[in-house]
Amino acid sequence: MNQAYQVKIDSFEGPLDLLLHLINSYEIDIYDIPVAQITEQYMEYIHTMQQLELNIASEYLVMAATLLALKSQMLLPKQEMDTEEDDYAEDPRDELMGRLIEYRKYKQAAENLKEKEMDANQIFTRSPVVFDDIDLQQPVVQGDISIYEMLGALGKMLERKKWKEPMETTIKRIEISIEERMEEVIQVVKNAQAGVSFDHLFSYRSRSHIVVTFMALLELMKNKAVYCEQEKQLETLYVFYMGENE
Repeated sequence: MNQAYQVKIDSFEGPLDLLLHLINSYEIDIYDIPVAQITEQYMEYIHTMQQLELNIASEYLVMAATLLALKSQMLLPKQEMDTEEDDYAEDPRDELMGRLIEYRKYKQAAENLKEKEMDANQIFTRSPVVFDDIDLQQPVVQGDISIYEMLGALGKMLERKKWKEPMETTIKRIEISIEERMEEVIQVVKNAQAGVSFDHLFSYRSRSHIVVTFMALLELMKNKAVYCEQEKQLETLYVFYMGENE
């Protein structure tokens, strides 16, 4: 792939954030983590990032190694021990569980502070509302679609369409800038009142084009030009036009 398309996404908050996202998405009990399942799901995300040549922070790879080691440890046969030793035997998952619980506390506290700050801004700085000027057709952002949900949707799409094999050796490379792709995506989404499925935006079997489309979509969401929505966790993402901004 052209090195110009090697990118770093700042939306990732760290491997614990990704693990917590997986736990929430798959409704996993944080106090009884199925290591084999969570490791497989985590590695799928890492593999997707590597396929797109995203700049993966080393801490993600360290966590991947930790999970694989933990998975191997959990698969080892338990040594025979007397009842008293068994009662006090340490669960190999305890350290990871403790880190996740602590991280969840800090994350929730940060979200609560952010909500209070937003409420305070509305109380002290909100301008009077003129009801005659309200556009009743203006779309409202439904839920918070995270970078992990976007990446998960992309990974599933790549798997379905079998785009994980090198394609540019047999298919003519399509060079396009992120800015140009943003304009194209806007036009597609703008003309679809019912929204456009996430998969529909990735029409070319060129890895460089996939990366550019993904980055264009993230940039459009950041600029509040489009938003993504899904009815339930792990279901199809749809992209909607937000209207003119700025």
